[in-house]
Amino acid sequence: MSRIQNAYIFDALRTPRGKGRPASDAKPGGALAAVPPYELVSGLIAELAQRNPSLIAQTRSLTLGCVGQVGPQGGHIALVSRLASVLPDDVPVLSLNNYCVSGASAVNRAAQAVAVNTGGLHLAGGVESLSQVPFLADKASYYTDPDLLQTLRWAPPIMGAELIATLDGFGKHDLDELTLLSHQRAAAAWREGRYAEGVAPVKDGQGNSLLSQDELIREQLTLSQLADMPPAFADQGAQGFDAMMLEQHPNLNGIKHVHSIANCPGMADAAALVLLGSMQAGKDAGLTAKAHIVAVEEIGGDPVLQLTAGMQALDRLLARTKLTLMDFDRIEFMEAFAAVPLKFIRDYTPDMDKLNVNGGHLAMGHPTGATGALLLTSLVHELQRCDGQYGLLVTQAGGGIGCAIIVERTN
Repeated sequence: MSRIQNAYIFDALRTPRGKGRPASDAKPGGALAAVPPYELVSGLIAELAQRNPSLIAQTRSLTLGCVGQVGPQGGHIALVSRLASVLPDDVPVLSLNNYCVSGASAVNRAAQAVAVNTGGLHLAGGVESLSQVPFLADKASYYTDPDLLQTLRWAPPIMGAELIATLDGFGKHDLDELTLLSHQRAAAAWREGRYAEGVAPVKDGQGNSLLSQDELIREQLTLSQLADMPPAFADQGAQGFDAMMLEQHPNLNGIKHVHSIANCPGMADAAALVLLGSMQAGKDAGLTAKAHIVAVEEIGGDPVLQLTAGMQALDRLLARTKLTLMDFDRIEFMEAFAAVPLKFIRDYTPDMDKLNVNGGHLAMGHPTGATGALLLTSLVHELQRCDGQYGLLVTQAGGGIGCAIIVERTN
């Protein structure tokens, strides 16, 4: 576990999440499908600079998580984003890929830079345009080579969710109920203006708004509609992934495929940035801290089960900080397929009035490299809104990668 000394969050901002779908003859693209990923980032930097005028002169680094670092997101996306932004050329940059934990890992790297007293302010977050760079677009050999994926125990992340559902006995109705709750809470949060402080509309070159609200929410969704959507991944499992999982879990007679498309977070386009620094750096810049990063845990876990690593990171964090789930006023738990938060709810019994109160990925979508920073942005602003003290972020990724972060509100 990293115990972060003197790392404070002064601001955090994200874009709305657009549908991660390119335009085709059959369907229009998402509202952000034509926006270059670096412009999502540079737009946030401009907004943060307007909110915090000292940012341009005081920023000492820009760290970005991004999973699909090819094509429009290739060529060092953090560098390209800085070149397109108001930041000066002498700001160091770092692009990293830690799968769906990337945005959280970027914040952790920046917090560590603060802890070793590098001075100044630090921007960290992530970006992903799944409209322009599809999932698995880097075409890694172990995604498709049958010998490699068997040896290295790789499977698409949805297979880990199906394995969790099988091991825990979740049925499709269980997944549908949680999916519906996510949409209902997200729709209510937007209606009530709870995202107003943490979301900046994406605008075109003429200043016209392209998107001001998360685009994937289905406010009129019903449980009946969800029930009518069949499980969608049995054929994928039959391509050898079920066999690999059963080899690892010989007590099982088979894999139950229960997730429909609706029980998966939608592909999304978005970016998020967090502004960090020491307390002294904030004072020098005339900024007031919103939260203190208390502790961070990043962990590797079971590559076959995959999506329980975030909970393993949480366990370590709670053991070392001596905090309990009851100490947290708000929890942002990444909805990486419906079975994953459902397992968290059943195993940890959190207060549902504190968990993902403004909806989650099942409703609003998953911009992979941006997710960790996006959820941290939501957490920081929600702690302000509810006048809470402690907040918890839990994220997980394919391959058995997990991260948990504890923050404490400071004003």
